[in-house]
Amino acid sequence: MCLPFGGQENGPPHGDTANAPWQLVSASATSLKLTQTGTDTGATVAKNFTLIPGHHAIYWEHLIENLEGRWNYGNHPVLDLSHVPAGAARIATSAFRFGSVYAGEFSNPAAGETGVLKPFGEFSTLKSVPMKDGSHTDLTRYPARAGNDDLIMLVNAPATEAQPFAWTAVTFPGYVWFSLKNVDDFPSTLFWLSNGGRPGHPWEKRHLGRLGLEEVCSHFCDGVDVAREDRLAAKGIPTSRLFRKDQRVRLPLIQAAAAVSTDFGQVLSIV
Repeated sequence: MCLPFGGQENGPPHGDTANAPWQLVSASATSLKLTQTGTDTGATVAKNFTLIPGHHAIYWEHLIENLEGRWNYGNHPVLDLSHVPAGAARIATSAFRFGSVYAGEFSNPAAGETGVLKPFGEFSTLKSVPMKDGSHTDLTRYPARAGNDDLIMLVNAPATEAQPFAWTAVTFPGYVWFSLKNVDDFPSTLFWLSNGGRPGHPWEKRHLGRLGLEEVCSHFCDGVDVAREDRLAAKGIPTSRLFRKDQRVRLPLIQAAAAVSTDFGQVLSIV
């Protein structure tokens, strides 16, 4: 859990929740409960994990209290697909209403970093995302675009009776991984496509075939100060959330993985 998501003036990137120790509350064969009071935000956060026998999922939630003001946040799973043949992993999501490449240079050329996606480039399908050279690339297949690190953001379509949650899924040989969320809690999904585009420490161009699929309420990967500017307000896209000290906020997520046949293919729907 990252609270705030990205950089901040008075604490580490992604907050104490991603960097500082947690205190154990209780543990059993099917549950784990932790707590932390942040020195950066002042928030008290409970982290609860639950397993259900026979399910292939981790059910987890964060309960946030004693937090005041507007904050961005998100989770930060990164899949290691470095062992997967090029393009063999298939990526899919539920419907989204806005898609954009990072609003700037995600990979810093001055530091020797490289990225191929077009900054600010908008798209309506993952199969055709604009590149700097004027062409388009298919983000539903990975690993791809070796030697580059890029980032995009999808803003999920509102929940409906037929599709009450949003989802992201990756199929790779023998397995499928997926994540389920409430759109009101996590309105956007970041794709961090990290495939050797960063030569500096600790990456050393060795961070290959990694795929971050990060459920967020944020302005891309930018820090909390940028998120509070509401740069996407004209599009109706929230990039921060208002917290009150006297109100507890619950942020649930489900992540799962299951064995599948090698010809399983791309996920088409999760209902």
